[in-house]
Amino acid sequence: MSAATHNLQQAGGANAGVAAVLTWFLPGAGHLYLGRGLHALVVFALVEGLYFAGLRLSAGMTFEFLDAELRTAVAPLLSPEAGNLGGMLWQLKNFGFGTGQMRPWPEHMVLGSALSATSGVLNAVAMAHAHTLARVAAPADAARPVLPVLLTWVCPGLGHLRQGRTARGLIVFALLVGLFALGSVLAEGSNLSRERHFYYWAGQFLLGGPALIAEALFGSMRVTRDIPYVEAGLVFGCVAGLLNVLAMIDVYGYGEAKLFGWPLKHHESKSERAAAGDAASPSETPKSTDLPKLGEISA
Repeated sequence: MSAATHNLQQAGGANAGVAAVLTWFLPGAGHLYLGRGLHALVVFALVEGLYFAGLRLSAGMTFEFLDAELRTAVAPLLSPEAGNLGGMLWQLKNFGFGTGQMRPWPEHMVLGSALSATSGVLNAVAMAHAHTLARVAAPADAARPVLPVLLTWVCPGLGHLRQGRTARGLIVFALLVGLFALGSVLAEGSNLSRERHFYYWAGQFLLGGPALIAEALFGSMRVTRDIPYVEAGLVFGCVAGLLNVLAMIDVYGYGEAKLFGWPLKHHESKSERAAAGDAASPSETPKSTDLPKLGEISA
């Protein structure tokens, strides 16, 4: 039995799913459930601090970006803020969709909206950390598969580079950032405004750093005419963000497999396996003849 597998088996009896769900409802609650008080305090302060800083800067008007016919109880669940469910529900209770009267946006509306959205993404990362923390014997190991997830949101492909998967990281970066750039060109920058395209922006926001930088630089551009390819641009930008979610799942799954000693995907290169440093000894490596054959698994 490898040390990694032992690490998984010796973890405490806490339920990983419960830890993740508690974190979703209240940042830090899952870590507190696991007896990690300091982790809970840090997660709560960071995630909720960002959310309420965003509320203050936006005066709680973020969901007023939605058109009147879209203002339903479940509409905000498709926004990044839904990653911090407790914060989003608090906002809906206290601010809702506004007064129903047209009023000017606060001076720092765009920044405030971005901060509350970032809070939701960071709490999703905290949920992954709590889920991993519930299953490891050494708490310090819980960050190993989770840090690349955060890095992938900061910049697509960065999490893969962190794991030593350079070629895949460069491919992910080139494809996703290239797709986003193409979408922005086709939409002539109109995709960079949450006010104009609430839901497309929500998907695009999951691309992370590139989308935030582009919005900061070009998000205030005025639209003075019809844009011929705006719909294609909006779809490309949104799909780039959604594909980055798959990249985040990939780095988490790879890191989790390395942490717990699970079999890695067949596409892992020999150099990546050699660089792992924790590979099982020849006696621990199962021979192909020892693996179950088709039809024997249920026996």
